[in-house]
Amino acid sequence: MKFSNGCWLNKEKMETFGPSEIYYCKQEDQMVQICAPTYPVRHRGDTLGGVNLTIQITSPMPEVIGVKTFHYAGVQCKKPEFQLNIEKSEALKVRETEDSFEITSGTLRLVITKKDFSMTYYRNDELLTKSTGKDLAYVKTDWRGLAYDDGLEHDTYMRQRLCLSVGELVYGFGERFTSFTKNGQTVDIWNDDGGTSTEQSYKNIPFYLSNRGYGVFVNHPEKVSFEVASETVNKVQFSVEGESLEYFLFNGPTMKETIMRYTDLTGKPALVAPWTFGLWLSTSFTTQYDEVTVNSFVDGMFERDIPLRVFHFDCFWMKEFCWSNFVWDQRVFPDPEGMLKRLKEKGLKICVWINPYIAQESCLFEEGASKGYFIKRKNGDVWQWDMWQPGMAIVDFTNPDACSWFKEKLGVLMDMGVDCFKTDFGERIPTDVMYYDGSDPKKMHNYYTFLYNKTVYDLIIEKRGKKEAVLFARSATVGGQQFPVHWGGDCWSDYESMEESLRGGLSLTMSGFGYWSHDIGGFEHTSTPDVYKRWAAFGLLSSHSRLHGSTSYRVPWVYDEEAVAVVSFFTKLKMSLMPYLYRYAVMAAQTGIPMMRSMVLEFTDDLNCNFLDKQYMLGDSILVAPIFNDQSMGIYYLPEGTWTNYFTGEEKTGGKWVKEHHDYLSIPMMVKENSIIAIGSRQDIPDYDYEKEVTFKAYCLTEGKTSTAVVYSQDTEKKITIEICKKAEQILIQAESQEDFTVVFVNVTNISEVENGELVKEGSNSIVKITKNTKQVVCQLQN
Repeated sequence: MKFSNGCWLNKEKMETFGPSEIYYCKQEDQMVQICAPTYPVRHRGDTLGGVNLTIQITSPMPEVIGVKTFHYAGVQCKKPEFQLNIEKSEALKVRETEDSFEITSGTLRLVITKKDFSMTYYRNDELLTKSTGKDLAYVKTDWRGLAYDDGLEHDTYMRQRLCLSVGELVYGFGERFTSFTKNGQTVDIWNDDGGTSTEQSYKNIPFYLSNRGYGVFVNHPEKVSFEVASETVNKVQFSVEGESLEYFLFNGPTMKETIMRYTDLTGKPALVAPWTFGLWLSTSFTTQYDEVTVNSFVDGMFERDIPLRVFHFDCFWMKEFCWSNFVWDQRVFPDPEGMLKRLKEKGLKICVWINPYIAQESCLFEEGASKGYFIKRKNGDVWQWDMWQPGMAIVDFTNPDACSWFKEKLGVLMDMGVDCFKTDFGERIPTDVMYYDGSDPKKMHNYYTFLYNKTVYDLIIEKRGKKEAVLFARSATVGGQQFPVHWGGDCWSDYESMEESLRGGLSLTMSGFGYWSHDIGGFEHTSTPDVYKRWAAFGLLSSHSRLHGSTSYRVPWVYDEEAVAVVSFFTKLKMSLMPYLYRYAVMAAQTGIPMMRSMVLEFTDDLNCNFLDKQYMLGDSILVAPIFNDQSMGIYYLPEGTWTNYFTGEEKTGGKWVKEHHDYLSIPMMVKENSIIAIGSRQDIPDYDYEKEVTFKAYCLTEGKTSTAVVYSQDTEKKITIEICKKAEQILIQAESQEDFTVVFVNVTNISEVENGELVKEGSNSIVKITKNTKQVVCQLQN
């Protein structure tokens, strides 16, 4: 929201009240509290009236400083609030000087001046950001003077503005489809169902990440309005309606470490089961299907040598006008339990579509309405509208009994054999309503998705255990990363939508989300075979992979036979990469660092990576650059170093752009130097023993550099750890393994002999076979 009229003026009728000085400061129980008048206090008479702000400084953990500013402290605290991992911390240290208070947490330091109030954040002595003048302010948008202020919130806001330095860029805010760097944009944190080609977003996160290695999280579930180098071009402004504003500033010092600290506070992504990384196939949205159709899809995939792991039943598994009743449409699925059993005998997991809306024709409507399980209008009526399902109501997840009821209905499906749910919708939540627990409707608009997805996720844990719990969710807010996986929402079936989907996904993964997926081939309309094949390569090199559409099927043979070959090839490729991929899934759960990483997240110091949103790192070693054109041209940037084409072994020198032709069984997939990629022994399923017959491919080892690879078993136990270091005329391999394994040195032909291993040469590669429990292997190099 914009308040100013240029540098010096406010908009008409607006008035801002910013701290003028620190009148006094007190410290108690790891909190600093400041009394900050918004006018100079020259004599006692100046203390008799006027706007006064109270500022509280805390530190929930080292390298994090929280700032809460409020005007009227007597305003009731309204639910809901984000569930944060705040424990009593001894991180805060305070030092008073003649001119300021210095508040430190680890290497993060906040200096607040006593006169001419300002707030400056430092990393040690390096300035990160600051606010001066009336950057921090209480704002009235219909100001008529103190005597005429009614104290209501309709015209009341709190704001903060933090300065941006030269070259500083801002990322994040959840899954946003606008320009990847958010400088120059207005970003309103308000969940909407707007598709992937607008400024609206299904997943709004009031957190931004700076390329200077710090982040800011605004701790408000309601609408937060950001002006990112827009209203004031050298500042990020954030504002909320009401009498208070709280935010946390995280020091990295790297972008990755900033995400780690943010997810320490808001929750880590849960580790998803290995089977979820396989290929998911959907019936699509409005298509006609029954058990015969489903079997033709499933059998068709297997007959065409396409590994399939999950089958998804979209909306019309339930009878039309009855969504959601969680009852199979008996006209087309007369024996759902038997059908699910037969599908599972083919090795499939089962997902079904749900949402939290109960149509008036649903068999659950009367029961839910009579028991008070739905959101209500202010007069006590059930809130209903006709936008999605005629006469639909919305489940009130603030009511514990409604949650239990919802879980009970879904539990019947899980007892039949359903393994997980696609939790669609949860964005267009009304604000002119009442909740069971008295929650503020404005705060609940975004937060609703957290309660919805948590309710379903908790049920799956109860039924299947934490290791098996997974959703396929569309909407999210802060903390939603704990209930993976999330997909990108409704996109069109063209290159533009494919590109914007990736851009949104990379913004999401820079906002604390460890995994991300999208509709391969696009959702709305039907793509050309060309787009479908390119999207398949991209989708199967994403963390999670699903074929899904709206009005048409997404099985590859409806496009052409080459599409069959492409889907088969890239599905098998992903299965073979599972030992490598699962390592980064474990890392995502442990640290919050995502599997799919923007180039700036991985190569922050390379200025050429600042704006790159058409390529990404899959883990920390593999660069993927999807093809976004019908000329079969791959166009991508390689950072400094030597990069190796995963498919051909061709090496390229980085620090430059590359433009090259690719057929449909290829994609720019480049391996960073000093990388070790763990390759599995299976290509038919994603969940197998990764440590059995694993092959490690070592790329472009440089002198004195130690490279490491880890293989986890499905229960996350470290099974194999190897370190490889090239020194002078030797390559040393240190290993911890109870299994035999193989190391392939890509493009290395000068290994002459091997101690404690068997040497085999094959083309331009040297292969070393190592038996279990061998601790060290020495490879001798010829001059």
